[in-house]
Amino acid sequence: MTTGADVRDILELGGTDSENIGTINKKDIINSDKKKSKKSSETLTFKRPEGMHREVYALLYSDKKDAPPLLPSDTTQGYRTVKAKLGSKKVRPWKWMPFTNPARKDGAMFYHWRRAAEEGKDYPFARFNKTVQIPVYSEQEYQMYLHDDAWTKAETDHLFDLARRFDLRFVVIHDRYDHQQFKKRSVEDLKERYYHICAKLANIRAAPGTDLKIPVFDAGHERRRKEQLERLYNRTPEQVAEEEYLIQELRKIEARKKEREKRTQDLQKLITAADTTTEQRRAERKAPKKKLPQKKETEKPAVPETAGIKFPDFKSAGVTLRSQRMKLPSSVGQKKIKALEQMLMELGVDLNPMPTEEIVQMFNELRSDLVLLYELKQAFANCEYELQMLRHRYEALAKAGSCGPSSDGGLHADGQSGLNTEEGKGDGKEQIIDVVGAPLTPNSQQRKRRESASSSSSVKKVKKP
Repeated sequence: MTTGADVRDILELGGTDSENIGTINKKDIINSDKKKSKKSSETLTFKRPEGMHREVYALLYSDKKDAPPLLPSDTTQGYRTVKAKLGSKKVRPWKWMPFTNPARKDGAMFYHWRRAAEEGKDYPFARFNKTVQIPVYSEQEYQMYLHDDAWTKAETDHLFDLARRFDLRFVVIHDRYDHQQFKKRSVEDLKERYYHICAKLANIRAAPGTDLKIPVFDAGHERRRKEQLERLYNRTPEQVAEEEYLIQELRKIEARKKEREKRTQDLQKLITAADTTTEQRRAERKAPKKKLPQKKETEKPAVPETAGIKFPDFKSAGVTLRSQRMKLPSSVGQKKIKALEQMLMELGVDLNPMPTEEIVQMFNELRSDLVLLYELKQAFANCEYELQMLRHRYEALAKAGSCGPSSDGGLHADGQSGLNTEEGKGDGKEQIIDVVGAPLTPNSQQRKRRESASSSSSVKKVKKP
């Protein structure tokens, strides 16, 4: 007689002996499949590895855990099996038939399966059989136009025969050339002779008045090109490193030159803007004060963009506040804003005055002039610093030139320039003199000021005795 434990064991319900004690319910038998499916689904779950993309994981495991397909599917239903659509048309018959390849000259016969409707047609791949048209010359043409003392007729015939066999692949022609029977030739010599004959024959056989496209081959240029490539390939690592170093130095010099030109242009713009602003102020003072219409008061004189601050004009329709015209534009940096506030505090001007029409205009002009003054001071300080650096460098070079004999061409204290031969024997990298000047950054300015101070103190110590 079977017990509940036996039934549970048959149904694979599991459980301990204490759980198996008791009668079997109808619920246990009905829900046994669901429990099995839950258990099987838990065991079949596979977590996506870390680092694997979702698309790659979807290719490996689908919803039904099926293996990925071997061939891509072009159906709209994904990877599902599509039922075959059988029609009432008859199947096209195929036939085992012979064919010949026009590229072969031995008349070999081949066989393949082909549709019966295509019987008798040309071989479909015969259109890829392209051959180069090699000109043929006669004995009379060779003696009259193609004769060359450096080439015999037998050697020329051998060259044209190889050109016809190997379709103008001159590297292969040079490899198969009979160098034992004939003179040893290079690839450039073979090309030059072939294209020279082709150009001669084209000129002879062309009708008068026709425009010809004659191939021209420059053998000297080809030889020089290959020689340059060979020299480039045979460079030593030291030569490559030296070339890279020189290229980097050239780029640095060009960058410094562009930076110097840009700073010079900016300085010239500042000077022009300052002169223009001064002339406008003088003209306004001399002119009689008249009340102008409101539209003309908002119009400002044409000042260059670099002249201080360019405040935006509010010309859009609608209500605006005059205090918005006092707001600094976003183009003004935080450093200039802090300096501007400091100068206004020193002058005792309120940072946010009452925004009447006259105060707004005068306050904006004042801040624009202060920013222009700040930029001019910065440009003047940079010029003074560069002048000081050049002066110290000149003094150091003059001192180094005065230490050696006067006949070595060194730079003496009286201003005569030259080169010190003893210093020229050192490393080439130390002889480079920065004539253009590196772009100045805040850190580089502080470092150069310390170097200039130390160099000036050393020069003073030397001059004391």
